[in-house]
Amino acid sequence: MNPYNTPTVLQPWWRSIPAVLALLALVALIGALSFGFGFLVMIAAVVAVWVLPRWRWFAKAGATFGALVLLTVGAGLGGQLDDGGIVSEAGTQDKGSEGVKTASPAPKVLKAADYTKKPLNEAVELVDSAGFTTTHHDAAGEGRTVMVRSLWTVCFQEVDTTTKSINFAAVKSDEPCPEKDGGPLAWPVMPDVVGATYDTALKDLERVGIDLDSVELDDVYLDLDAPSAEQAAEDGDEWRVCFQSPEDGSDVTSDTTVSLDLGRWTDADLVQRCPKAKDTTYDIPTNDPDYDSGSNTGGSGSTGGGSSSSSGGSTGGGSVGTVHPGSFCSPQGATGVTKAGTPMVCGPGSDGHNRWHS
Repeated sequence: MNPYNTPTVLQPWWRSIPAVLALLALVALIGALSFGFGFLVMIAAVVAVWVLPRWRWFAKAGATFGALVLLTVGAGLGGQLDDGGIVSEAGTQDKGSEGVKTASPAPKVLKAADYTKKPLNEAVELVDSAGFTTTHHDAAGEGRTVMVRSLWTVCFQEVDTTTKSINFAAVKSDEPCPEKDGGPLAWPVMPDVVGATYDTALKDLERVGIDLDSVELDDVYLDLDAPSAEQAAEDGDEWRVCFQSPEDGSDVTSDTTVSLDLGRWTDADLVQRCPKAKDTTYDIPTNDPDYDSGSNTGGSGSTGGGSSSSSGGSTGGGSVGTVHPGSFCSPQGATGVTKAGTPMVCGPGSDGHNRWHS
């Protein structure tokens, strides 16, 4: 047979190159209308590219990539990838004359900060700047009028988010807040500290909420100067509370003065107890310059030539052992040492009475 006379065999139209290209173009068109349906058409086009035409592999690979690009371009032009076509978190779309609209977000719930323990004037200023309105009243339930807001402190607050308002309940700055709005002021109650050391008494006062800076100290004996808080703290286990004011169980208000009458003694002192009454004249009777030894042969001191220790003096000469600086002493010229070992001598003080000094 002459090969030149062999008739050409025509392949079906659907396997022709124009048919495959038309299918690829259809991917872009359908993708613009529906991304999901266009994706299915793209799969069909890719299969056709690899099965129908007699292309080389790199041409088929290029056609496959082109089909993906055509789908993306078509979907983008058709608005299938826009944010407006995505369903909102609420799952609804509102299609109106202006296009696709997402559901309106829920209104935010207004919250107010905590202004308790702040001065009332500062709290009001902060609330006003936040767009709220304020009212205020006496938290103690006594109906007192708030005259100067800077002198009051916020105890409670009630917020109304509907009207954007806050109602403050306040007390005067030197008053404690009540347990609840309208209740009585929670003043601290004076504990029983009589007989306790100074260190223990301070812990008990602080535990119930009494301001230690307002506590006044006095020496229970008139012949000794009242110690300062620093001096009493240095030997807090030697000072004892002999008397207190107010009595235990009493409310300690802002107008109450807390006072402690202290006595001091160590193992070296002759008297190691509190007196029976306040304002006792002298720690040791024989230390009184006006003491009449003939009227009392007893007592805690010596009326003869012996010696006494601690804040007591001696009616004889020589060393008397451990003494307290500033205490009355006798006779003049007697010697002793402090607890720290400092030599002391009995001689006239600034008041004309014999006292221990270095």
